[in-house]
Amino acid sequence: MPVLHQLNQTMVMPERSKEEQQSQLNITRHQRQIQYFAEDLGNGITLDMVAIPGGTFVMGSPETEEGHTDSESPQHQVTVKSFFMGKYPVTQAQWQAVAALPQVNRELKPNPSYFKKEDRPVDTVSWSDAVEFSERLSQYTKRPYCLPSEAQWEYACRAKTTTPFHFGETITTEFANYNGTDDQHGGWKGSYGNGPSGIYPRKTTPVGSFGVGNEFGLYDMHGNVWEWCADHWHDNYEGAPTDGTAWQDEPDSNNENDHKYRVWRGGSCYTLPKNCRSGSRGVFNPALRHLVGNIGFRVV
Repeated sequence: MPVLHQLNQTMVMPERSKEEQQSQLNITRHQRQIQYFAEDLGNGITLDMVAIPGGTFVMGSPETEEGHTDSESPQHQVTVKSFFMGKYPVTQAQWQAVAALPQVNRELKPNPSYFKKEDRPVDTVSWSDAVEFSERLSQYTKRPYCLPSEAQWEYACRAKTTTPFHFGETITTEFANYNGTDDQHGGWKGSYGNGPSGIYPRKTTPVGSFGVGNEFGLYDMHGNVWEWCADHWHDNYEGAPTDGTAWQDEPDSNNENDHKYRVWRGGSCYTLPKNCRSGSRGVFNPALRHLVGNIGFRVV
């Protein structure tokens, strides 16, 4: 068992004003004690793993929620056991440290990211790359690292909330990295609900740079990079597990390169705010990494 540290951390929580006509977010700050351990990756590089308490939550989004899709239904109750999760998406410095460790099943590019900087999230990595990272990290630390299940990811993102975002009913580019601009031809909008439009940086930002943590002490759960989950893609939640485990299909015994699509969560620096919601789901081929600057992950 790792040595746990306690940190009285200031949680910066934006909330939408109660006045219907007001679009800006109000900011509240409060202290919360976070338990975590720092995994030593060598050369002064650490990976902070935050303790997430177990609990029961409603997974999925209501049909009345702006941006809702059928894949987010039916809403269902899930009970999740306690676990540890990365405080931030895996950074490029952390990736480079683990990519230098002995190979388990496949090679890893030492520096695959499009938007290069050590404190930015690693990007342009496939699901298979993220699994190899987890396996090398497990072999090195003797702890069972893996990608989060969809249920673990959404439970950790919501952090006891039921709103579209862990900080409330809307979102702003002051507090998250996504496409906050409107299409001049009306094809899409960069605002959500009564929230404001904003900017479109078109690149990732250093992890934690917005200073907005949720109740569990996690950062960058909305936007910046999509985050791979362990689950196979399913079109909806009919028959989904209710115990927090990953929803894995039986492998195709006739196909050594089984590329059944996998799930990603959280939105990215390229996506619209509706795709950054706690309940939003995305899907992609696990072997591909050509969406530059778009896909990263965090570990549990």
